[in-house]
Amino acid sequence: MTEENAPGRPRPRTRVVGVTHNTAPPDDLTFWSFVDYAVQKAERELPTVNAEAMRMVLTLNRATSMVVYDLESSVHRPRGWTWPGFRVLFALWLAGPMEAKTTAEISGMSRAALSALLNTLERDGLLSRERATHDRRALQLSLTDAGYGAILGVFRAHNRRESAWAQALEPEERRELVRLLNKLMAGSTDAQAKFRN
Repeated sequence: MTEENAPGRPRPRTRVVGVTHNTAPPDDLTFWSFVDYAVQKAERELPTVNAEAMRMVLTLNRATSMVVYDLESSVHRPRGWTWPGFRVLFALWLAGPMEAKTTAEISGMSRAALSALLNTLERDGLLSRERATHDRRALQLSLTDAGYGAILGVFRAHNRRESAWAQALEPEERRELVRLLNKLMAGSTDAQAKFRN
């Protein structure tokens, strides 16, 4: 074994002409600027890539992640809540008591994830669960009085952060963004999109 191949010693990189996968990204790359970098690099690596589709989905994904992270870190975590916990209580607040499987669907999580979360929310006195009268195998979830009061307080703070994000756009731009997102979701059946259930 040569000294340069000894364990723990980095192996030298071999430069292969025409292959760019060893190129390090720029040092000033950020979560948001990565979108442009990724699209340009993918186009170089795979000339047949649908760059517009890639940019749209990557931008949508990153924007959503940024908004959710902001809401979670500035509103929910300081109050001892998780993002999934908020989504469940939010669904129960606005849609009323419902079966666990419907709650999972409306709040965008799997039944297994909801099942694990219910113990915490019930322990904290925010919701109650009981067997549904129409089907003893089904769980019926509802907010407790404490849960109702808690979601009202939390949602006020949540909506203030939503308003701060919305201020970046003019009212007409906000309406257009919502219209385009609705159009994208309506077309998702053509793309055979999969949803949690």
